[in-house]
Amino acid sequence: AWTYVPGGYIAREDVQVMAVCDVRRERRTHAWHRCNQIYAERFRRPGYDGVQAYNDFREVLARTDIDAVLLALPYHWAAPMAIMAMRSGKDVYCEKPIAITVRQAQTMVETARSYGRIYQAGMQQRSEYGGKFRQACEYVRNGRIGRLREVYAYRLPGAFVPTAWTSDRTVAVPDGFDWDLWLGPLPWRPYGGQAGHALPGLFVGDVNWSPHHYDIIQWTVNPDTKAPIDVEYDKGNIHYHYKNGVVVHSAGYPGEPVGGEGGACFVGTEGRIAVDRNKIVSYPASILKEMLGPDDKRVYHADSHSGNFLECIRTRRQTICNPEIAAYTMNVILIGGISLALKRNVHWNPATLEFAADETANRLLSYTPRAPWCF
Repeated sequence: AWTYVPGGYIAREDVQVMAVCDVRRERRTHAWHRCNQIYAERFRRPGYDGVQAYNDFREVLARTDIDAVLLALPYHWAAPMAIMAMRSGKDVYCEKPIAITVRQAQTMVETARSYGRIYQAGMQQRSEYGGKFRQACEYVRNGRIGRLREVYAYRLPGAFVPTAWTSDRTVAVPDGFDWDLWLGPLPWRPYGGQAGHALPGLFVGDVNWSPHHYDIIQWTVNPDTKAPIDVEYDKGNIHYHYKNGVVVHSAGYPGEPVGGEGGACFVGTEGRIAVDRNKIVSYPASILKEMLGPDDKRVYHADSHSGNFLECIRTRRQTICNPEIAAYTMNVILIGGISLALKRNVHWNPATLEFAADETANRLLSYTPRAPWCF
C-alpha cells in the first residue's frame, strides 16, 4: 500500500496522514520516517512528527481524530480488521482479497450497513487504466457484441482451504516482528520463516489476482445477484453457469493474448471484446470504432479509485466498489475455489449464501477464529 501513501493520499491537500501501522518494526519505522519527512518538506518544518507509528492496529482504531483507514494486509486479516475498523467508526479502503470466507464477507457487508460506514474495495480497475474496463463493460451491456454467451477469465478462482497447517519447522522470530499479531485469527503455529501475504498450504487456486479479473466480469455480466450459480469442475478448470445463460470459464480465450493482466474476454453472438490493463481489442475491430450514443446504458463512472473513496467519505454516497459489490465478487471466487478443492461440481444459492444440500461444501464457508479475534 506504500504507493497509495506517497503517491496518493499523502500527496493530496485534502488528506492528512495521521498514523502508520505494521507488525514488522523495520517496515513500520520506514513508513513513519518517510511520511514525516514528506510533511516536513511540504510544510518547511524540520523535525515534523505529526505521523505516529503503531505495532497494534487497535491503538489506531481507538484514536478519535482518525476518520478513515487504508488496509493492505495478509489475506486472513482483511475482513476482520475492516469489520473492527467500521465498528470503531472508521471508513475503510481495503485491498483485495477483501475476505477469505463467505461468512466473513457477509459480516463485513452487515457491519458497513449497520454502522453507516463508507467502504471501498481495492478493485481499482473500475476506475483506473484509462477507462478501458468501463468501456468494455458498457459496450457489452449495450449489446455491441450481440447477446453475451461466454466469458474467459484468464485466472483460476480460489478459496481458504488449509491442507497442511501443523508444522514441525520452527525458527527464531525476527527481532521486531510480532508473530502472534500477524497470525491473529488463524490457529496458532510456530514461526517457520514464512510470513508474506499468506502461508503455504492455506489456499487453493488464486485469491490474489482473481478479484481483479472476476470483479470486471461481474460488472459486465451484470447477473441477478440472488439467482443460483452452478459451478462446474472440469479437470482443474472451473466453469460458472449463470441463470441468464452466460458461462464464465476460468481459462483464457484460445489464442487471445489480451486479458491476462487483470482482464477477460467477452464472447457474444456477433463478436467479442478482450480487455486488460494494457489494451482493449474487439473482433471485428469496427465494434470499438462506433461510439456509444446518448441513450445507451452507462455504469458508475470514476476516474480515480482513491479519489472516489475520499469523495464518498465527504458525500456519504456509495463507492464504485461498495461492500455488496465486493462481497458478491469475492463469493464467486470462493465458491469456485471450493469446487476446486472438492474436485467436483457445486450448486450455489446467493440468496441463502449456502450450497444446495451440500454439507461438505457448506463447512468451507467459514472457520473458527482464534481467540480473541471472534466476530
